[in-house]
Amino acid sequence: MTHNSRVPASCSMDIVIRGLGFNVPSRVLTNAELEIMVETSDEWILTRTGIRERHIIAEGEASSDLAIPAVEHALKEAGFTAKDVTHVVVATFTPDFVCPNCATTLANKMGMNGVMAIDVNAACSGYLNAMQVGRGLVCLVENAVVLVVAVDALTSRTNWEDRTTCVLFGDGAGAAVLTRTTGADDEGLILDMEFRCDGNVGDHLTVIGGGSRHPYRAGDVVGPEYFVQMNGREVFKHAVRNMDAICSKVLSNCGKTLDDVDIFIPHQANLRIIEALGDRMGVPREKVFVNVDRYGNTSAASVAIALAEARQLGRIKRGDLALLTTFGGGLTWGAGLVQF
Repeated sequence: MTHNSRVPASCSMDIVIRGLGFNVPSRVLTNAELEIMVETSDEWILTRTGIRERHIIAEGEASSDLAIPAVEHALKEAGFTAKDVTHVVVATFTPDFVCPNCATTLANKMGMNGVMAIDVNAACSGYLNAMQVGRGLVCLVENAVVLVVAVDALTSRTNWEDRTTCVLFGDGAGAAVLTRTTGADDEGLILDMEFRCDGNVGDHLTVIGGGSRHPYRAGDVVGPEYFVQMNGREVFKHAVRNMDAICSKVLSNCGKTLDDVDIFIPHQANLRIIEALGDRMGVPREKVFVNVDRYGNTSAASVAIALAEARQLGRIKRGDLALLTTFGGGLTWGAGLVQF
């Protein structure tokens, strides 16, 4: 059975992305450095992932710190200040703390106390899921200014002794500001979004340690279960097949085809997945935006960073149609179509 995850027809107003921003830490971890840390090589990493470097947070930094510059840039581009924000939705599975949530921590640092602030955890699919929550809030609340943030300090959940996963991940944040449309000239119109999950195969990508099923106990040794564990072959298979299907669905919903798409921004997990997905869908390579080589897999922040960077670099122009898709632990996946 499939379920319609679109904003209901009773919500008649259009919802737009007013501003975008992103931020990555200044510290760059190269493949050459990883060769010293773990049994691997630059050639092995490049061949299997396409990643050359990734950015990692400094000692003492956390997800909320990483998000602030991204938020500031998005607000500036949108023409708003922190005091204009009515809701904060943060996509992350690496919050500063288990409680309070990352959204509340970020809101406090940005001087936004008094707003609704919630976290969304859909791992690498978090950004689009948080955007969908934001769309619902804009639909429900007149004059809402919703700040959507996707941030993960993924290296805080990386096992640096596992050479199959530690080469993949980096840290980063992206932000977007959502409001109702103000006129026909608005850019960043969100046409549609679709989402799916399949918990039957959720064990292919996990961080199980520390949850109520596997709780912390005083004196316990921190083992591999507290870090990202992944069955790469199975994740690859599910990611390519499911992102292909959901992209087709969101295009069909809008009466569009791939020929109408000007830029395709998939989850930046691994270059082999990106290329296999593009080939399966029949998307020309020049339409596919790729930055995984410079940032690695930044989880929820992946598509958020890519969208903001593509706009910044001029890869997205007025009138362009952008197709976005995500895939992550759960397993979860989604797609969205945005008209700029």
